[in-house]
Amino acid sequence: MMKYLSTLFCLFITSYCQANVVKGSVTDEKNHPLPFATVLIKGTTTGTTTNAAGQYQLDLAPGQYTVVCQYIGFRKTETPLNVNAPTQTLDFRLQPINLQIKEVVVKAGGEDPAYAIIRQAIKKRRFYQEQVKEYTCMSYIKGTVGMKDVPKKFMGQKVDKKEMGVDSTGKGMIFLSESVTKISARQPDKMKLEVISSRKSGGGFGLSFPAIISFYDNNVAAVITQMGPRGYISPIAENALFYYKYRLEGEFLEDGKTVNKIKVIPRRKQEPLFSGYIFITDDDWRIHSTDLILTGEYQLELMDTLEIRQTHVPVTANIWRVKDQVMYMSFNKFGFAMAGNFVNVYSDYNVHPNFPPKFFDNTFLKYDSAFDKKRIAYWDSIRPVPLEIAEAKDYHEKDSTAKAERDSSFSRYRLDSLQKKQKRIKVTDVLWGGVRRNYYFRRDSAIQYNELRVRGLLKSMKYNTVEGLVLALEPTMNYNLGGEKNLRISPFIRYGLSNTHLNAYTQIDFSNGSRVRKRFGRNDWSLAGGKRVSQFNQDNPIDNLTNEFYTLLLKENYMKLYENWFGHLQYSRTFQTNDKLSLGVTYESRMPVENTTDFVIFQNNRKTFTPNHPYELANVPFKKHQALVLDMSFRFQPGQQFIELPDHKIPFGSKYPTFEVGYSKGIPNIGNSIVDFDKWNFSIQDNMNFKLFGEFRYHVGVGGFINDRNVQIPDYQHFNGNQTFYNIKYLNSFQLAPYYKYSTTAPFYAMANVEHHFNGLLTNKIPLFNRLKWNLVAGSNAFYVNSDNNYVEVFGGIENILKMIRVDVVAGYQSKDATRVGVRVGFGGILGNAVKFKTN
Repeated sequence: MMKYLSTLFCLFITSYCQANVVKGSVTDEKNHPLPFATVLIKGTTTGTTTNAAGQYQLDLAPGQYTVVCQYIGFRKTETPLNVNAPTQTLDFRLQPINLQIKEVVVKAGGEDPAYAIIRQAIKKRRFYQEQVKEYTCMSYIKGTVGMKDVPKKFMGQKVDKKEMGVDSTGKGMIFLSESVTKISARQPDKMKLEVISSRKSGGGFGLSFPAIISFYDNNVAAVITQMGPRGYISPIAENALFYYKYRLEGEFLEDGKTVNKIKVIPRRKQEPLFSGYIFITDDDWRIHSTDLILTGEYQLELMDTLEIRQTHVPVTANIWRVKDQVMYMSFNKFGFAMAGNFVNVYSDYNVHPNFPPKFFDNTFLKYDSAFDKKRIAYWDSIRPVPLEIAEAKDYHEKDSTAKAERDSSFSRYRLDSLQKKQKRIKVTDVLWGGVRRNYYFRRDSAIQYNELRVRGLLKSMKYNTVEGLVLALEPTMNYNLGGEKNLRISPFIRYGLSNTHLNAYTQIDFSNGSRVRKRFGRNDWSLAGGKRVSQFNQDNPIDNLTNEFYTLLLKENYMKLYENWFGHLQYSRTFQTNDKLSLGVTYESRMPVENTTDFVIFQNNRKTFTPNHPYELANVPFKKHQALVLDMSFRFQPGQQFIELPDHKIPFGSKYPTFEVGYSKGIPNIGNSIVDFDKWNFSIQDNMNFKLFGEFRYHVGVGGFINDRNVQIPDYQHFNGNQTFYNIKYLNSFQLAPYYKYSTTAPFYAMANVEHHFNGLLTNKIPLFNRLKWNLVAGSNAFYVNSDNNYVEVFGGIENILKMIRVDVVAGYQSKDATRVGVRVGFGGILGNAVKFKTN
């Protein structure tokens, strides 16, 4: 036993002796700290980066080293160091670079000497882009975002500063995380990220995705596409001379190599361009470092500024890679002002990893089973960028609060506090804003809740020519069943004051969550039944609010309805590959209804309401009947990639289109069902981003009836028309087509929706448009059934109006009708697309 204890003691002493810490600060000649300076061991990529206060820390084994410190704009400094004590201090005071200016005679019509250097760098761009065929490295990421100011109110609602995590002055840290990720990559487009550890202040997922930015690429993708869907043109891109002007600021000597400092100047505003400085080495013409910035004047979206600073260092005699990268971000809109920085420190490059076969599979980002279970001592031992005082405080306070919430005694107090903290229900909430109540409980050392939502009574009211004014009650109850199982119960009750019909049904949705996807897939069930009001086109081409506007103000009743007693059961399975299978069966006892009111706000005797039966299908009878319909569909997208967590996978996307096939069967002679048909459809859709040239989106499909022995109007193939000024179903509708004129039971039809979003291309050269950042969109929608039933429309429009509005001018053509021309308004743009997809 003593032998073993002695061995353990020796191991402990050895490991302790090897954990020597070298720390210090990096300042300029006036003793001002230099944030995010590079500190590394000469001849290696072992190193660190100073924090915002200019402080650094290195863990080194005993021995002789040469420590290198460098910072953009300052002279690189090397200092020999004998590591022989547990803790040593080594400070650096860097001197500004004294740039030498070559004596160059620039003749009339000549050019700055920077152009010759840039041309050489452009020639070498592809070589350096493809020089490393495959590699691995480690990446440490630390991200912080701080709030600088908060408005008192936003969208008419009081802003709760305490809930946001800021103080009474509107200042405070709202995000802090750090992670360690292993990067594996192979030319041209293979990459796998393995998250070793990740931490977020207060708990949850930190930012683990390294922002890999290469200025050797022609088009530099900026972190997320919403910041710039066209990407940004590199200062050394193949066609960079058409977009940039350059000026040689000077040169300096570093490690016997001449480095040129070149100012990068955009030729035109409102183009996706950088400004700032790029440093290029002589003779080999590689990137030494960058200090480049994007602003709103150069198509940066959402943010005000994004600055990217990189330092490149040699990892072998002939190969240089990014050692550290810092991104500074600022945002000041709607009264919210915030700023942040994200530091990436790369180390342990291996440019000959020899990956095994099938190493690059469909898992793009994988989290280690213990990624979020590392103790504070671990982070203190591996963190290459020391925490600042404010960051250490934020971790301590938020982690302590999270730990306290997991404590049973605190949880009971917290439960009562959360329950009492909910705002009192006001009359205005019941009538308009809606009611939301959470019922908190403790499960698995965490606070969870069930939820009741009731839509405001005035918002639930509807109006149509069949029911008149409709009073409705639409509550939703969400139950957390544990294990990521959720149950939602949604009763719907409506009463028409004109036809005096009461309709009520309940829908129950059960989901087993996503954690089972890793092995089995996700299963969802939906059960509904009762009496309801439905549109003949089950895609609901017109919403209630739009119909009410046209009915009450313009005397146009586009919505066509029928009542039905129904029962519906649906099962869907989302597979591990994110493919989805849906099976559903619906039984309806369908009943025709008629208009019962012609009330309008503004009388117009020159117009009358059309019958509730679709007038375009006046020759197709619709009488009371029963229908039993089976629906099946399968959606799949090949090449799906995933983010893999320890217990489940999350789909990340694919470069391939999404395919969907569907089949519907009208089943006769069961429950008095009279329908008898077989209907099929197949569709393909995709979004293709061509960066500078915009984004192309399409949705094409074919289908038809194999059997149409008895097809009722709700079972027809309806093409989603639109006769109102408002539209959001851009890739699933026809903007000027009547709602039911082209409905068919033909054995075959084909349809296509295509649109191209220019994302600033062309409009960035129009003086007013380029300042407003309005973008062009153009496309066409068409379907073909036969020579008598076909339709084509073309459109051109402007989107990104106020970041979310889209306006189209549309012309519709049908061989036997006059050309239609109209204007349509909807959502489109940086924010509008998100609203549109959510609404759909």
